[in-house]
Amino acid sequence: MAKPNKKGPSRTVDVSCSQCRAAIFKYRKGGKGALVKCFIERISEDHTTQACHCPGCGQVFARETLIRGTPAYKMIGGKVQMK
Repeated sequence: MAKPNKKGPSRTVDVSCSQCRAAIFKYRKGGKGALVKCFIERISEDHTTQACHCPGCGQVFARETLIRGTPAYKMIGGKVQMK
């Protein structure tokens, strides 16, 4: 399968925790749909100290996985919101 585009889209979204509203990261997202997965190479600003854990409340918001051979975070439904 094809790998995702390294440069990625220019539009960035702010991803935050839905429980405590703490900023998690800024992500270069393509398309109009919901945030289902985040390729790690497309994250422009990372506010987390531990991978997949909210810096504010510490809840797990995603799982680390490989998608099309590229490291990514697979989001857990309802744990994050994007703006």
